[in-house]
Amino acid sequence: MSDRVDALVPFAPDRPKTRLADVLTPAERRGFANAMATDVLAALEAAGFSPELLATEPTGRDVPETVDDRPLTEAVNAALADRAPSPASPLAVVMADLALATPRALSRLRGSGDVVLAAGTGGGTNAVLTRHPAFRVDYHGASYLDHLRAARDVGATVREADSRLLATDVDERDDLAEVLVHGDGAARDWLRDAGFELDAGDGRVSVVREE
Repeated sequence: MSDRVDALVPFAPDRPKTRLADVLTPAERRGFANAMATDVLAALEAAGFSPELLATEPTGRDVPETVDDRPLTEAVNAALADRAPSPASPLAVVMADLALATPRALSRLRGSGDVVLAAGTGGGTNAVLTRHPAFRVDYHGASYLDHLRAARDVGATVREADSRLLATDVDERDDLAEVLVHGDGAARDWLRDAGFELDAGDGRVSVVREE
């Protein structure tokens, strides 16, 4: 593996996974979000990145972290401005809820291009690597298209990292099935310990929870 690349992992332990409120209590959402972050950090490390949390509050984890409680776009852009990525010193930003991310999938971010983007299934941006000091993010709405334009506006070459594993971020109940089917880390184990299991009784795979 070539030289290690710094990777920021934005993480909001104080307000995790609000769209799972219909299936998980606040304490459970926090525990599940922590499990997913554990998987992402481990996969990044194995892929040759040097991961660092960009957290809204201190986490107490044994990993470098910067605490910034500003909104996601503002916090990431502050980090980009401070670090001024370059071809010799690229910087990745990888979301903390990519529970299916593997080292092999994450290694695609290290391909050629001033900016490498991994889209989410809903049009968001789940991961980005930039070697261009002027590139900035905007995570509102269909951010993937916005990031394509932002890269081209600063004259950056763009490469798309097409990966189903990176495209799957876990936000809603149906996403839990993906973790149970394809996951193999702390997030899957957390769901199983919490009583979640797969149910294909109606012809489609869904998630049920043991009472």
